[in-house]
Amino acid sequence: MAQHRKPKQRSFSGHTARTAATLALASAATATAFEGTGHAEPRLSPGEVQAKVDELYREAEVATEKYNGAKEKADRAEESLRDLRDEAARKTERLNSARQGLGSLATAQYRAGAMDPSVQLALSAEPDAFLDRAARADHAGRRQAADVADVRRQVRELDQLHTEADDTLGDLKSRQADLKKHKKTVTGKLGEAKRLLARLTADERARLAATERGEGDDGGGDGAAGADRASRADARGAARDGATKAPDSRAAQAVAYARKALGSPYVWGATGPNAFDCSGLTQAAYRAAGVSLPRTTYAQIDAGRRVGRSELQPGDLVFFYSGISHVGLYVGGGQMIHAPNPSAPVRLAPIDQMPFAGAARVA
Repeated sequence: MAQHRKPKQRSFSGHTARTAATLALASAATATAFEGTGHAEPRLSPGEVQAKVDELYREAEVATEKYNGAKEKADRAEESLRDLRDEAARKTERLNSARQGLGSLATAQYRAGAMDPSVQLALSAEPDAFLDRAARADHAGRRQAADVADVRRQVRELDQLHTEADDTLGDLKSRQADLKKHKKTVTGKLGEAKRLLARLTADERARLAATERGEGDDGGGDGAAGADRASRADARGAARDGATKAPDSRAAQAVAYARKALGSPYVWGATGPNAFDCSGLTQAAYRAAGVSLPRTTYAQIDAGRRVGRSELQPGDLVFFYSGISHVGLYVGGGQMIHAPNPSAPVRLAPIDQMPFAGAARVA
C-alpha cells in the first residue's frame, strides 16, 4: 500500500514573504488611519484659541468695512440713478410737447403749402399781410426746430448718463455680492473659532474675556458675566467723566450717546440704534450730535483733524491696525468705547489693547 504523505509546509520566503509583509504593513497603516479619524482634534491652549479667534475677527472686520464702503457707493449711485430717471421723464415730456407742436405746424404748413407761395402771394388780396404771416411762421418754425434739437441733445446726454449709472451700479452690486460671499466665508471661520472656544473651560473663557478687556485675573468674581458687568459699570463712570471734560458740546454729546449704547450687540453693517459695528457706532454717536461722518473707518480717519496720541481728548476717533480697520470713541483716561466683534457687546476698553494707527478730532 502506498503511504500517504503529508504535503510539505512551504515557508514564506522570497517574493511571497515580501508580499505578506507588504499586506501586513498596509493593513496596519489602514487601521492606524481609521483609528486616527476617530480621535478628537489636538487640544489647543487658551492662548492659541484666542489667537485664532482674534485673527478671524480682524478678517471679518476688514471685510465688513469694505462692504460698508461698497454699500455707501451703491446707495449714492441708486440715488443718482433715480434723479437721472426723473430728469429724463421731465425732458421727455417736454420733448413730446415740442413734437406735438411741430406736428401741428407741419400740418398747417402742408395745408398752406399745397399752392406755390408765389402763386399765393399773387392771388392774395392782402400781400403785405400774407408776407407778415409767412415771416412769423418761418421764425416760429426755426425756433421750434431749435427747441426740439436742444431737447433731443439733452435726452441723448441723459441716456448716456443713465447707461453709465447702470454700469456703475451693476459693478457695485457685483462687488457687494463678492463681499457678502467673503463675509459668509469668514462667518464660517468664526463658527469654527466659537466651537474651539466652547471646548475651553468656563474659567479659561472668563480669563480670556478679562484679558480682552484689559483686566487682571484676580481669581474672584462670578466668571465672565460678573467681569462684564463690572466692565460696564466702570464704562459708565468713565464715560460720564469723559463727557464732562469733552472739548465741545458735540464731542460731549457723542460720548454721551456711546455711553448709552454700552451693552448693545455687535452686528456687522449695523448703525444703531439697537446694534452697531465699529464704524457704525462712531457714525451714530456723531449723528446724534448733529455731525455727519462717513460710513467706513478708512474714510472717518480723514473726516477731522489728525491728532497725536498724546493730544487725545474725549470725543476723538481712535483707529487701529495698519489697514485702519477698527475705530472707537475716546472717552479719556486712556479708554475708549467701541463695538469690538461679534462675541462682545459695545464696551469700554483701553486704547493700547490693539495696535494704534491714528486719531482724528471731528471738526
